Amino acid sequence: MTRIANDAADFVPQALAGFVAAHGDLVRAVDGGVVRASPAPRGSVAVVVGGGSGHYPAFAGVVGAGMASGAVCGNIFTSPSAGQAYRVAKAAHRGGGVLFSFGNYAGDVLHFGEAQERLREEGIDARTVLCTDDIASAPIDEIHKRRGIAGDFTVFKIAGAAAERGDSLDEVERLARLANHRTRTLGVAFGGCTFPGADEPLFTVPEGMMSIGLGIHGEPGIRDVPRTSSAELAQTLVDALLGDVPEHRGDRVAVIVNGLGTVKYEELFVLFGDVSSRLEEAGITVVQPEVGELVTSLDMAGASVTFLWLDDELEPLWAAPAYTPAYRKGRVEIVTADAVDDEAEVDVDAAVDVVEASQWSQHAAAVALTYLEVVRTTIHEHETELGRIDAIAGDGDHGVGMRTGIDAATDAADPAVGLSAMLTAAGDAWSEKAGGTSGALWGAMLRAIGRALDHDDADLRHAVADAARAALDAVTSRGGAHVGDKTMVDALDPFARTLAARLDAGAGAGAEIGAALHAAARAATEAAAATSGLRPALGRARPLAEKSLGHPDAGATSLALIATAIAEASTSRPTREEER
Repeated sequence: MTRIANDAADFVPQALAGFVAAHGDLVRAVDGGVVRASPAPRGSVAVVVGGGSGHYPAFAGVVGAGMASGAVCGNIFTSPSAGQAYRVAKAAHRGGGVLFSFGNYAGDVLHFGEAQERLREEGIDARTVLCTDDIASAPIDEIHKRRGIAGDFTVFKIAGAAAERGDSLDEVERLARLANHRTRTLGVAFGGCTFPGADEPLFTVPEGMMSIGLGIHGEPGIRDVPRTSSAELAQTLVDALLGDVPEHRGDRVAVIVNGLGTVKYEELFVLFGDVSSRLEEAGITVVQPEVGELVTSLDMAGASVTFLWLDDELEPLWAAPAYTPAYRKGRVEIVTADAVDDEAEVDVDAAVDVVEASQWSQHAAAVALTYLEVVRTTIHEHETELGRIDAIAGDGDHGVGMRTGIDAATDAADPAVGLSAMLTAAGDAWSEKAGGTSGALWGAMLRAIGRALDHDDADLRHAVADAARAALDAVTSRGGAHVGDKTMVDALDPFARTLAARLDAGAGAGAEIGAALHAAARAATEAAAATSGLRPALGRARPLAEKSLGHPDAGATSLALIATAIAEASTSRPTREEER
C-alpha cells in the first residue's frame, strides 16, 4: 500500500512533479508527461513511450540519451489521453518523425492512435509499434492480441538506441518491430498491489500459492500453483519461455529479471542465478542481462522473466549506451540542457473560430447539460460498485475513470456555445481527464451524439434515433468490439437498436421519446446482466476469462446505469415547434 501521499487524487501529478524536480538536468515537464531536457539532434526520430502511471521506471524514468525522447504519463494504470500523447510528441519532435511505443492495451491504442492521426494531419510522420511480449495473455498464433509487460523495456531500448545513432524513422520502426517480435515475458505474483488511498489490494493470492501469468495493471495470474523454490520457479518460467520462441531464435538472449514492486533485488538475483543456470544447460548464452525493477506495478509482490532473442542487428543496439534518470548503461556524453526551440512548444490555447449557435441549439444544449448532471449523480452513486466489478478480472479503475470523466465533461459543458460544440467540448474533456478505454469511447460518443442532434430543422424523433446509432458507430469503429465480446457494446447495441426501432416506427415526439428511452434502457440493462455468462474477447479481462465468468462487464453495467438514469429523468419533450 502507499504510505507516503497527500490527497490520493493528486498522487500522480505530485509524484511527477517530484520526479522532475529530482532529475531536472535530464527531463523537463510538459503538459501530459516529460521530454528530454536537452533535445536530441535536429532531424532525429523522437521515440515517445507511455501509458498509465504506477510502473516506474516505466515510463518517465527511461527518458534520456539512448532511450526515449518523451514519456506520456496517464493516471494510475490508466492510459493517457490523446491530447496528452499529442502534446508530448509535439514537444519531443525534432523533425525526423515520431515513433510511439507502448503496451498493447485498448485504451492506449485508442488514445495514442488519435494522437498519431492529429500529428499526421499536421504533416508530422508518426508511427506506432505495440509491445506484445506476455506469453500468458494469448497463444502464439494470436500473438497480436498479447499485452505488453516488462518486455516493453526491450522495445524502448532498441528503438531508442537506433534513434540515437541517427537511423531514419523507417529503420527505427522496423527495428522496434523486430525487437518486439523476438521478445517474450512470463511473470509470477505472490500478492496484489494497492491503489493510493485504497485499503485493500486489487487481488490476493491464497496462502502458500503463487499466481502464474500476471499483468502489470493489478491483474492476477491466469492460474494459481503451489509456491515453490527459486530453482523450480525458474524451471517453470524458463521452460514456458523456451516453448514459445520466434523463428530462427539463435542461441544468444538478453535476459531481464524484473521486480514488480516488493520482490527486492537480492531475491531477484537468486532467481536470475537459477534462470541463468537453466539457460546454460540448454546451450543458450545470456548477453548483458538486467536484474532489477524496470517495469513495476505499484507495490505488487511479483517478478517476471523476459527474453529478447538477439541477432546481428539487435545485439549492438541492446549493448548501446544510455543515460536516463532510472537506467544507465555504458558511457554517454552528457549535454547541458539548452534553450528549447520555440517550435517544440505546443500552444494549447490557440484561438479557434467560433460559430454562433442558434437559439434552438443553445436551448437544446441546456437540456443536454441537465442530463449530464443526471449521469454525474448516477456515476458518483455507483463508483465503488463499478470498481468492484472491474477488479474481478481487470484493474478496478472503471468506477474512478467514469467518475473522473463525467466530472470533467460536465464542468466543461457550456450551453452558450450550442449543442454540438458543447458536447464536443464535454467529450474532449472526458477523454482528456479520464484516459483509458472508457474515456476514449465516451468522449467519442458525446461528440457523435452532439453532431447527430444539433440540427434545427430535423425531426427530433429521428435525430434521437440517429444519435443512438452514431454513438454505437463511434464505439465499434474505434474499439473494434462486437456483441458477445463482453464489453459496453453488449449493452449499447440493444439500447441503440431498441431506441431507433421505437422512434422510427412512431409518429410523434415528446412522451414517445421518453417511452422509447425507457424501453431502450431496459434492453441495455438486461443485456448488461447477461454479460455474466460471457467470456471477454477484448481488453485486460481477456486473459482472465474464467475469473470473469459469472460477473457482468463493468463497461456494459455503467452504460446500462446511465441509460436508465436518463430514461427516468426524461419527461415529455416539447415538440420542435415549442422548442423554437
